[in-house]
Amino acid sequence: MIKGKFIDNLPKIYGIYTGGFLAFIILMAIAEQMGMDAKTIGVCFVAFTVLIYALIGWLSRTVQVDAYYVAGRQVPTVFNGMATAADWMSGASFVAMAGGIYFGGYTYMAFLVGWTGGYILVSSLLAPYLRKFGCYTVPDFIGTRYGGSLARFCAVVVLVIASFTYVTAQINATGTIASRALGIPFELGVWVGLISILLCSMLGGMRAVTWTQVAQYIVLIIAYLLPVFWMSNKNGFGFFPHLMLGDEVARIAALEAEFGLVKNSADAIKAAGVPGGLASISNPHSAVPAGGMAAWKFISLAICMMVGTASLPHILMRYFTTPSVKSARKSVAWSLFFIFLLYSSAPMLATLSKLQLIDPSLATGIIGRSIADVQALEWVQNWSAAKQVFIADFNGDGVLQLNEWFMRGDVVVLATPEVAGLPYVISGLVAAGGMAAAMSTADGLVLAIANALSHDLYFKIIDPKADVTKRLIVARVLLVIIGAAGAYIASMRITSILGAVAWAFDFAMSGLFFPLVLGVWWKRANRAGAIAGMVLGLAAGTAYLIYVGPKFMAQTPWLGIDHLRFGIIGAPVSLIAMVVVSLMTDAPDKATQAMVDEVRIPSGKTILSNK
Repeated sequence: MIKGKFIDNLPKIYGIYTGGFLAFIILMAIAEQMGMDAKTIGVCFVAFTVLIYALIGWLSRTVQVDAYYVAGRQVPTVFNGMATAADWMSGASFVAMAGGIYFGGYTYMAFLVGWTGGYILVSSLLAPYLRKFGCYTVPDFIGTRYGGSLARFCAVVVLVIASFTYVTAQINATGTIASRALGIPFELGVWVGLISILLCSMLGGMRAVTWTQVAQYIVLIIAYLLPVFWMSNKNGFGFFPHLMLGDEVARIAALEAEFGLVKNSADAIKAAGVPGGLASISNPHSAVPAGGMAAWKFISLAICMMVGTASLPHILMRYFTTPSVKSARKSVAWSLFFIFLLYSSAPMLATLSKLQLIDPSLATGIIGRSIADVQALEWVQNWSAAKQVFIADFNGDGVLQLNEWFMRGDVVVLATPEVAGLPYVISGLVAAGGMAAAMSTADGLVLAIANALSHDLYFKIIDPKADVTKRLIVARVLLVIIGAAGAYIASMRITSILGAVAWAFDFAMSGLFFPLVLGVWWKRANRAGAIAGMVLGLAAGTAYLIYVGPKFMAQTPWLGIDHLRFGIIGAPVSLIAMVVVSLMTDAPDKATQAMVDEVRIPSGKTILSNK
């Protein structure tokens, strides 16, 4: 029996949870062998895991402000690291990252480099010091550090824009997964995903989100790693495939040379009736950026992802939940470890997935086979019916060429177990893992937006006398409204999952990074400078996005800075505006400057201890 406080029993509780989940996987495998159909298995996996998360959310319900906003500031470092990793490894990491490498080659590693490197900035520049400050939200820090309602309001605006863009990508991912696992249209799947997200976060706020994210991390990491190791052993690549990655990449390079990489023209694709969002393999898998412009595009994307990581409010909020400044710093290290487990495997999964399709020596290889035989495959029929794969016989020879196979990047990870001929229980597991990844991030994002609006806008500006009950009611109503708006936008598929994620990072980078960093490290930074930095940085980045965005004006990018990299425009404008305006206006008062000095000292009491 479990005795004592919940916090003290976390290892035992989540150990039992992990054992129970593994037992459920085994039970589903036995059920498959006894004749349970694929759709039922998929429904069971999604329903079982979502119900577990909902139960955790219900058990973690609270009416205490401190528990709702920052989980009572008592989350142990290891478990906060797991929760942060789940919060961080979104649908983009789980569903779209391997797909990006699959089609775009290793140039897409810029995402991984940037996302991982961003935690260095979080650890060295922000997380410990924001925890020392003792705030509830990122705008809370901005409002208190710089003073006045206008600075706080501007921070709320930037947070809402960045986080809302991000959350649409996660709801998009849940819709994609739910539509496949449950056999329902994507437009309905996004609302199923939304309901699942709200069940986890609505009643318990950050406390509920934290404990569900730990549970979700366990599911997603098992779901991501198991197919990698299974495929590797099945195809003779060894028990630990990461050590054999070079050999497998070399094999793909040889196959690409044999088949030829042909980039289809837009006219040919349109004439063939290829559904929007699907792509064929046309970029070398192992190609590295060659030439000055290619290298610059790689570096600039990595910079945007890195700086954006250090600016995203839902990530920074995770370090408000630790007991101390020291634990916040340790928590960042644990976050990196748990993130590494998946990120080190994403290139492996992309490589193995591609080999399953294009290697004729494997039973699963389809390139070079007759199109009639390929179309007769059950998994091809299923994914074709969902408009996620397509075959276009450009030369009319009835044989499938590499450039004639089209697939949506967002479903590469989801389809791989079926492509590789693994038991369908693995497909169900991957669907549950993808849902866990998307839900965990969406939980954090929706909560970040709702908390900022309820605490920083409603409580701090509109109604400072509001009691606890009213504040929490407002926060929960906002959760529903924000989630519904996100589901509606996601159903429109304005951009890909990775595209929406990149935009969110660029928005945060453009408007929040320098007001946050300079707020900690430059005493001379003042209210007018921070407002100028947020407003002009966000405006410059947004204007450039509209100028080059494919869904907007679609003009030729400057120096290769396309719509995925507009933070390269917004952030420098924010820095220059903040520094110039701060120097042209009065310095902060001595009390504020003393507070900045104090926040950089690891020891001592929290600045807002009496909040």
